[in-house]
Amino acid sequence: MIATRSLSSTLDRMLSLNRALDDAFTGTRQAFGGHLWVPALDVTERKNAYLVTIELPGVDPKDVDISFEQNVLTVRGTKTSTLAAGDTEMRVYANERVSGAFERSIRLPEFVDGDKISAQSANGLLEITIPKAQIAQARKIEVKTAAKIPAQ
Repeated sequence: MIATRSLSSTLDRMLSLNRALDDAFTGTRQAFGGHLWVPALDVTERKNAYLVTIELPGVDPKDVDISFEQNVLTVRGTKTSTLAAGDTEMRVYANERVSGAFERSIRLPEFVDGDKISAQSANGLLEITIPKAQIAQARKIEVKTAAKIPAQ
């Protein structure tokens, strides 16, 4: 008996693994006194594409690098701090906004069209559209009746 798994459950499991790895890595970095910024993301599926939305407030789009290799989408970048390092005249009372390098990687299902991936940024959100390959898109197959079958 062959077990089938829905695509949404597969994506859920992949995102859970990604989150676990991010959490483990964050804990390691914080143990050594460093800070790691892991921007929040959503991955949704539409009929003909996957949509990845990442929160990147204060990040200049020119400081973001997106790559796609072996069905892994990787988003890297840097958020610069507004605090001037070495400014002896500045007294900081609170410093809660994150800055520095970030990286998120998402393994996608097999059937995507990597050549047609597009990205746009607006209002602190980076939206990446990953089109599904034609082979992965659902299609309706017409059942022909005797009246529709051409005579030979």
